[in-house]
Amino acid sequence: MELKQLYREIVNEHNLHPVHKKVMENPDLVLRGVNPSCGDDITLSLKIENGVITDASYDGSGCAISQASVDMMADQIIGKNKEEAIKLAGTFMGMIKGEITDEESLEALDEAAALQDVAHMPARVKCAVLGWHTMQEMLEHPEKATGDK
Repeated sequence: MELKQLYREIVNEHNLHPVHKKVMENPDLVLRGVNPSCGDDITLSLKIENGVITDASYDGSGCAISQASVDMMADQIIGKNKEEAIKLAGTFMGMIKGEITDEESLEALDEAAALQDVAHMPARVKCAVLGWHTMQEMLEHPEKATGDK
C-alpha cells in the first residue's frame, strides 16, 4: 500500500471514528485551543493521577487533520508522565516542521507519524499541531488551564 494512501486511511479513521472525542467528567486540566486561520476549535481535557496522564479527551470541531491529530495524540499521551508527553509534543512539532525525520524518533509517535506529510503542506501545519500545542501549553502552564484542581 502506498504511504500516502495509508496516511489518508489513518487520518480518516481517527476523524470518522475518534476514540477520545467526548466530554470528560471531572477533568484535572482543561484548555481550549483555537486556530483562527481555519476555524479549528478544540477543548482538551486531561486526568492526571500521581503525575501520570490517566485519561485524555477532546471536544470541538475542525478539519479532518486537526481532529485526527488530537485523537492520535490522546492515544499517545495516556500512561505518560508530564515530561514524556511534552517530549512527544516536541517530537511531533519537529516532525511537522520537517526538522525531525529519523525513524527512531518518529517511532515514538506511533500512528501520529502518519501526519509527517503535513510538513509539505504549510497551510495544514497549524491544524496538525493544534491539539499537541494545547496539551503542551496546559502541562507547561497549568495556571492557564481550568479543571478541578
